[in-house]
Amino acid sequence: MYQSLNMSSCSNSQSKTKLTIHSINGKSWGKKLGKDVKQWTNECEVNLKESNKVSWLDAFKAYLERRVFVLFLLGFSAGLPFLLVFSTLSAWLRDDGISRSTIGFFSWIGITYSIKVFWAPVVDRVPLPGLRRLLGQRRSWMLLAQLGIAAGLVGMSFVGVGFSSPQLSDQAITAMALFALLVAFSSATQDIAIDAYRIEVAESKQQGVMSAAYIFGYRIALLVAGAGAFYMADFFNWSVAYLLMAALVGVGVIAVLIAPQVQRKDGDTIDESLKEVRWISDKVSTQPALIQKIARWFTYAVICPFTDFMSRHGKWALYLLLLVGMYRISDITMGVMANPFYLDMGYTKSEIASVTKVFGFVLTMVGSAFGGVLVVKYGLLRPLLLGAGLVAITNLLFAVLAMFNEPSLSMLAVVISADNFSGGLANVSFIAFLSSLTSRSFTATQYALFSSLMTLPGKYIGGYSGVLVDLQGYPWFFSYAAVIGIPAFLIILWLLKKRPELNRASQE
Repeated sequence: MYQSLNMSSCSNSQSKTKLTIHSINGKSWGKKLGKDVKQWTNECEVNLKESNKVSWLDAFKAYLERRVFVLFLLGFSAGLPFLLVFSTLSAWLRDDGISRSTIGFFSWIGITYSIKVFWAPVVDRVPLPGLRRLLGQRRSWMLLAQLGIAAGLVGMSFVGVGFSSPQLSDQAITAMALFALLVAFSSATQDIAIDAYRIEVAESKQQGVMSAAYIFGYRIALLVAGAGAFYMADFFNWSVAYLLMAALVGVGVIAVLIAPQVQRKDGDTIDESLKEVRWISDKVSTQPALIQKIARWFTYAVICPFTDFMSRHGKWALYLLLLVGMYRISDITMGVMANPFYLDMGYTKSEIASVTKVFGFVLTMVGSAFGGVLVVKYGLLRPLLLGAGLVAITNLLFAVLAMFNEPSLSMLAVVISADNFSGGLANVSFIAFLSSLTSRSFTATQYALFSSLMTLPGKYIGGYSGVLVDLQGYPWFFSYAAVIGIPAFLIILWLLKKRPELNRASQE
């Protein structure tokens, strides 16, 4: 009797190892098996090492791909509306004589970005009639969101004219708030769709490059919506400036139209996730068909993304969520007091603008690009570890700067450069890491959860930053901001030791 066992799971683009183990008439072949398996294992290790070798040139070439350019355009589309409902809008309102208290209430519109996880399941699962057949799930939602952004900006442009009339002022303010809310809601919806598309269109090892391209576009859009809008308002007026901003939404529309289609892979992951919560279906099995259908959709769209993450990572899920929540605590806490610190040190507004805008923008771009290359070459956890360490060190540089008796422009340039380079590198690495944690079956919902979790602790702690400065001074505060970044650093070190497979760019 002749039997054979084939083992051919180890392969790369250059070579394929195939092992055939024979058993003839039931005779013992333990020695032969041991020798062959050892040879097969050694060849696999060699092949895997060769396949993981990425040259620096190949890593940089990743930026030349079409989908990377598309992510650059989508990053611009995502960044454009952000300031137009925040600081730029505040400037417009104040310039037209709106009270500070009213302007403060407008800031609540920004809460929309923090709660997008609540409607992420809809973006993840609900198809748009007609558009999905033409563009697919992700691009159809992007296009709908962009139309909402453009409509909201046009509406803000027209109602802003009413600020000059005392009879129309109250109605104009209400209408402005509603249109701004439309822009913020549509922008947050676009973020959900873009994040999901970015994760699904590329492998995990390419997420660093994709994230860097996205950040490039995003930061350029912030300049356009910030300084660019001010120049336009000065040359024309605010209403014309917002009309021009609405026209620039067309950049995102072009990106959607030229973006490659994504074939979603649900399959086994969904089936396994549904098994975890089958008791819900059993509970409503006696209910009317409509109730059963709603319960199944809710289970699949809302509950399964969470059970999927927990089942895939087991006991490590809580540690990963802890890292997500703690990684950005240090830089978010420090960032709250950055501008007050510059002013209290005696730097002029023009000096702050020149150094933070020129050095800050350029070094953020350089750090982001370098971070993307590091993820391609070294995987996920090592660049993440480097970013956490650099962010903590640059906070100590701020503590040193705070000890200067006189403002030093050269030292400010050094500190700002280091801070923005490390921030760009850490941000790209972190986005790539978060992307690797998501399942292709629940991309939008899971990433929306992670992106909300990563900012909430830092924003909460950052609310006490002014109190800490008043009590202890800037040197102590920046030292404290550096120290609270250490736990994230230690968690990454621990994960490198206990779960080294997370460093590999592998994704469900």
